Amino acid sequence: MPRIPRALGAFGETVAAGFLKKKGFKILARNWRCDRGEVDLVARQGKTLVFVEVKTRRIPSPHPPESAVDVPKQLRLRRTGLAYLHRHRFRHWEGIRFDVVGVRVSPQGEVIAVRHFEDAF
Repeated sequence: MPRIPRALGAFGETVAAGFLKKKGFKILARNWRCDRGEVDLVARQGKTLVFVEVKTRRIPSPHPPESAVDVPKQLRLRRTGLAYLHRHRFRHWEGIRFDVVGVRVSPQGEVIAVRHFEDAF
């Protein structure tokens, strides 16, 4: 049964969160929203705060999922990340970065590939 895009996106975010947890990340927030936008995942890796954009695509798709994170999207994510920092008053992080996770899914809903791009922009 085909999923609607929102369900596919939520599925990809769950896959990405599990993938990052296995890599030692701690997930601090999912779908954090403010008036500037939304961040799919906010995570911690050691003393680094990581804002993660997740893109999910069904195969066959002519483009990899991560290619959808274009410059306007990057700018929105940066503004949203700054709002998150301001709202939560985080001053003790040794680093902050923006990662992208691309998830490819078969037409039947099976995960084909997960690609993690650290410090993507």
